[in-house]
Amino acid sequence: MGQSKSQFSEEELQDYEDLTYFTKKEVLYAHQKFKALAPEKVGHNKNAKLPMSKILQYPELGVNPFGDRICKVFSSSHDGDCTFEDFLDMMSVFSDAAPKAVKAEHAFRIFDFDGDDMIGTSDLQQVVDRLIGSNHLSEAEMQHLIQKILEEADLDDDGALSFAEFEHIIDKSSDFASAFRIRL
Repeated sequence: MGQSKSQFSEEELQDYEDLTYFTKKEVLYAHQKFKALAPEKVGHNKNAKLPMSKILQYPELGVNPFGDRICKVFSSSHDGDCTFEDFLDMMSVFSDAAPKAVKAEHAFRIFDFDGDDMIGTSDLQQVVDRLIGSNHLSEAEMQHLIQKILEEADLDDDGALSFAEFEHIIDKSSDFASAFRIRL
């Protein structure tokens, strides 16, 4: 398998292949990418945990307005710091091979800033703020936009989006799965 010996046993690689949407070769490639973020820390320690600041150096995460939220959602400690397994899960969910339903579940968690299992008005405001960057909306414009989003997506009129309502909108979006990805 190339010139260098893998840090993972064949059994570990098989487990990773079974638990992700990656082949063994892609798992090893993901580990190379993880190791490249902090070679001095990862080295031969396959259990190393990298701080979110290092994970955000991954190019697609660094430019993503939700990079910190992505790290926190996939971090087993929920603080944004990631082990290789956290990183592998993240890359797997964002891969082309991951089903749309899995991507939708994680997108919902990323947009649910307060963690109450609903995307409410404060969550929507944070999503919009991050998407538009420095092009801030007035308070009236923001409220109008949130009202329009809820009119379209809040099927039970409770002022927030449940996962089922979010998934319904995602199902109507033909390009969601292709847009919700990070390349290895």
